[in-house]
Amino acid sequence: MLIDTHCHLDAAEFDADRDAVYAAAMAAGVGRIVVPGVTVNRNFRPKLKIADYPACLEAYGIHPLYVDQSSPEDLARLRVWLQQAPPVAVGEIGLDFYVSGLDTERQTHFFVEQLKLAREFDLPVLLHVRRAIDPVLKQLRRIGVRGGIAHAFNGSRQQADEFIKLGFALGFGGAMTFDGSTRIRELARTLPLESIVLETDAPDIPPAWLNGGRNAPGELPRIADVLAELRNISAASIAAQTAENARAVLPGLRNPA
Repeated sequence: MLIDTHCHLDAAEFDADRDAVYAAAMAAGVGRIVVPGVTVNRNFRPKLKIADYPACLEAYGIHPLYVDQSSPEDLARLRVWLQQAPPVAVGEIGLDFYVSGLDTERQTHFFVEQLKLAREFDLPVLLHVRRAIDPVLKQLRRIGVRGGIAHAFNGSRQQADEFIKLGFALGFGGAMTFDGSTRIRELARTLPLESIVLETDAPDIPPAWLNGGRNAPGELPRIADVLAELRNISAASIAAQTAENARAVLPGLRNPA
């Protein structure tokens, strides 16, 4: 069984054919899909009724790209959700220093407050770390949580090792499928396999064969094949080990589908 540890199946890009996308993923052997939150208004949860998609598990969080449209009251609402409907993780949370014009101080405030909630409820976190790996690590050292996943990891080996020391797995997906992604592919090839999980980030980060088109969770088997080729081991071994890695850092995945 494959586990997609990061897929925005609730996104508007899937409104027209969400049921078919989900069915295709199940037919391809994707047994679990983690659906992260991005804002209180969008993801707590008007569009995607998890009961209709039994292989999906929710994470709740306020994404750094959405903090400007979020309020302190949203953090209070998040706390209530964590109490009343415990998710598999707190996320997607973190920092984004790639997009210009974002309020760094506000991002950091929301990130820190959500790390505190994750620590209070003893939940792992799904981290957004784009161009902000060292600042994210700094906050993780200040506010210890039980680990989780550094989503779409594209940092250095040294930074990868630091996440691993803190109890995190590293998420690899579509970016790994491009021949030109030499650093990401080298990390995927040489990091301890026990520290790697697979993801699509659908509808974003499409793999090479989609030519920039919409990504979907059903692409995960081919992404797994790329990792198997890079490491010169069987696709079955990749599926089994990355699924076990995901369950280790996200214990809620151990519940039967």
